[in-house]
Amino acid sequence: MRGAFLALGLMLAGLLPAHGFEVEEEASFAAPGPEVAVLRVLSTTDTQIMAPVIAGFQAVNRGITIHYTVANSQQVQAAIVTDGAAYDLVISSAMDLQMQLANDGFALPWQSERTTALPGWARWQDTLFAFAQEPVVLIAARSVFDGLAPPRTRRELTALLRDYPERFRGRIGTYDPERSGAGYLFATQDARLSDTFWRLAEVMGGLEPVLYDSTAPMINDLKAGRLVLAYNVLGSYAAPRLAGDDSTMLIELEDHTLTLLRTALIPRAARSPVLGGTFLDYLLGPSGRALIASEAGLPPIDEAALAAQPHLRPIRLDPGLLVYLDALKRRAFLEEWRAALIQP
Repeated sequence: MRGAFLALGLMLAGLLPAHGFEVEEEASFAAPGPEVAVLRVLSTTDTQIMAPVIAGFQAVNRGITIHYTVANSQQVQAAIVTDGAAYDLVISSAMDLQMQLANDGFALPWQSERTTALPGWARWQDTLFAFAQEPVVLIAARSVFDGLAPPRTRRELTALLRDYPERFRGRIGTYDPERSGAGYLFATQDARLSDTFWRLAEVMGGLEPVLYDSTAPMINDLKAGRLVLAYNVLGSYAAPRLAGDDSTMLIELEDHTLTLLRTALIPRAARSPVLGGTFLDYLLGPSGRALIASEAGLPPIDEAALAAQPHLRPIRLDPGLLVYLDALKRRAFLEEWRAALIQP
């Protein structure tokens, strides 16, 4: 029934309020009991990923209908800043853009037992909160390493691409940071953490890489054989898609594996900010964390897991995320990126 209703919600998306920003999906989850309130969520996370979590929330909040809208991170930003859209919770994988919203006064404060229990690197000034930590990984076809050891670091990956270019030419995928908020975040954080990033970018650029604005098409093209390697892919999306496929592999690079924090905030224009906070607390509570891990495939915030795997480097929620959002710095970074990746 839940799946049937979700499909119906997607088909009827045109009957829901019109938007000035671009929407990828829109669904309505009816309250299981008599409706007493409506929660409006704007998110970069696909509906099918969050649907089990929404069902779990409604099982204990039976009077709440949830309208769930999906857009890319830049459109989410436009919805809040330009349109003043009245959503009660905003969920995004673009941490820097979320930090910008919070820093510029577009988020309401929310304080609860759940939010104050978060480690300092996973919350900011009681306005921005992380609920999942997701490794950013390398995925590859096993066949491309025939007779070779898979790379463990960016230096080894750079050497592999340089020494065996014909294995990889035209078959490497990565994000286009000009079109993808998450891709821009990953590229700037890589450059900040690694002195080998620009050398890797130059070598990839000489091999005619294919550029993407989201993770799913990269995974699809790898599984279809159009790619043999994809760099900076969200592990939470890749792992379930590659599970049981012995022809592919997922690699967490040992020099560092960026770890994205999927975050949520309550917009200042929210009609029902308390409902937004209630859903946020559910995401951070035991039931929500269990569903996020088991059904949504998103690893919940877990300091112990990070301590046990020191190569995982969480991107902290702090004002440092704003550095590369400065217009001049962004322009300079993208010019250098184009010079490296888009070669004649």
